Amino acid sequence: MEFLSTLNKTVSALVWGPPMLALMLGTGLYLSARTGFLQFRKFGPVMKNTLGKIFTRQKAGTGSVTPFQAVSTALAGTAGTGNIAGITLALCLGGPGSLFWLWVTALIGMATKYAEVTLAIRFRERNAAGDWVGGTMYTIKNGLGRRWAWLGGVFCVFCALAAFGMGNAVQVGNISAAVQNAAAVFLPGAGKYAEEIGWAVGLIVAVFAAVVLLGGVKRLGRVTETLIPLMSLVYIICCLAVLLTHTQGLGHAVQLIFRGAFDPKAAFGGVSGFTVSSALSWGLRRGVFTNEAGLGSAPMAHAASSETNPVKQGYYGIFEVFIDTIVLCTLTGLSLLASGVPLPYGQSAGTEVNAAAFATVFGEKAANLLLAVSITVFAAATVLSWGLYGARCAEYLLGSRAIRPYQLLFSGMCVLGAVMKLDLAWALSDTFNGLMALPNLVAVLCLSGLVAKLTRRELEHL
Repeated sequence: MEFLSTLNKTVSALVWGPPMLALMLGTGLYLSARTGFLQFRKFGPVMKNTLGKIFTRQKAGTGSVTPFQAVSTALAGTAGTGNIAGITLALCLGGPGSLFWLWVTALIGMATKYAEVTLAIRFRERNAAGDWVGGTMYTIKNGLGRRWAWLGGVFCVFCALAAFGMGNAVQVGNISAAVQNAAAVFLPGAGKYAEEIGWAVGLIVAVFAAVVLLGGVKRLGRVTETLIPLMSLVYIICCLAVLLTHTQGLGHAVQLIFRGAFDPKAAFGGVSGFTVSSALSWGLRRGVFTNEAGLGSAPMAHAASSETNPVKQGYYGIFEVFIDTIVLCTLTGLSLLASGVPLPYGQSAGTEVNAAAFATVFGEKAANLLLAVSITVFAAATVLSWGLYGARCAEYLLGSRAIRPYQLLFSGMCVLGAVMKLDLAWALSDTFNGLMALPNLVAVLCLSGLVAKLTRRELEHL
């Protein structure tokens, strides 16, 4: 484990160095320009065609899900522990300024996610079971040509591995930690059974994941379209309650964010080791982790949509980043900073800090219970989405016979994820995220002209 940790630090430093920061931000800016900054100019119509249609009855054909089920599945993959524990980690290791750079990467990343989703619909295909399949690997194979299919294979290898970390171990580990914290509050002696609780949590999540994943994409869509909207609403209400209770701290929180983004030393009285570089790096990392813009993972969920217009499904990519990062992540960061709870700057921190912020309003017991439920639902939904992503990658690499074995192996990993150390899981996830982003960004940049053409054609009728 020590060797693996050291090796990962070396690779991660290369993957998340200045070149990756420039590539991520540069790609988003370039795509924004090529689409006429669609995410800003047409934000109203985009929300009308996505958020405005949530309660409209939709039907899906054979081998597909409704557009809303598709975005719910994609949101399930993004709205996980990254929105809660991930933001806490970024604030503690990158400083409050990391939240500002998270906003920047999200606003720019909307164009990247839009392009990814648009291309996924444009270049998807039917698999042996008759289901729509798509995503970066199919965009590369069908968009760049079959001689580039190997690059799609590289993406799939990294994505299938990332699924075990980002989409499994990190999620289940945080469920386990939240449940253990809640149990310790309600039952003071529960701490000595932490390991047993972890194994039990892992087993329950593993069974749940297996039942849903083995039921196919339609069952997955039905589950996520129920869980994600409901839990998002509950979490938003809880965070707003914290902010309304601590309105006097809101101004100071905003000041910390902006000063920390451009002058971290001044924000912390000259005693902090934070830099603009660290704030930018952590803002980008957590932004990519939580909204996945640039990774190429979410398009695999969108590709199953019954929507036939690539641009209209692409609008859901913009909506997805907005809800996930601009809304949920911002509420998490502001509630932590405004509540006044001490943040262990320079150290890794978990959901206990979020629970402390909630406790200033709801009390210790209710706060831990609310957080445990929120994290459990969000993270369990994320596990389902990444189980789909990993299975799609296994199918691309090895054929349809690999789907079920991968789903069973992935579900079994939930048990180990509940008891393993989260620091290593987070670190490995960051590395694989960066590695899988590279083939995806190459494909999106090479096909940016097509995205621009499809966008112009659609905007004539918008």
